[in-house]
Amino acid sequence: MKDRSLSHLGCGPAQLAEALREAEDLCRKRGGALTPLRKMVLTFLLEADRPIKAYDMLQKLRDDRSANPPTIYRTLEFLIETGLAHRIESLNAYVACGHWDHGHAAVFLLCDGCGSAGELHAGETHKKLAHDVSGVSFKMRSAVIEVRGLCQACAA
Repeated sequence: MKDRSLSHLGCGPAQLAEALREAEDLCRKRGGALTPLRKMVLTFLLEADRPIKAYDMLQKLRDDRSANPPTIYRTLEFLIETGLAHRIESLNAYVACGHWDHGHAAVFLLCDGCGSAGELHAGETHKKLAHDVSGVSFKMRSAVIEVRGLCQACAA
């Protein structure tokens, strides 16, 4: 496995091998394990330059007989719950979290040109949203904020 740069992950690890070591440690600390399948799926997410759909990952795993749709979705759910990945709702696709070493509320920047997805910290935005939602007596379970537009390269 080539140890490629992961500069697209914001404040996450800079190299794939380092990211996988950190992910294993994080899983242990949070009461789970980075099984071989979870590690493969996380690697796909880390190496991707845009969000990936579950069925595209399943195609990459077609030689692994243990990989089927329910298994992939359970694997992705584990990665999300552990803080290693996010689901981009409008695309029904997944990305590696760029900030997994600390809790955060993300805003996704989705490029309509190249299909890339960036991730921003949005703590104040989410605090304001939670405040406004509670002000109308609504109990928020989760919120995903997606901003569509053009990335720097596509806007140039």
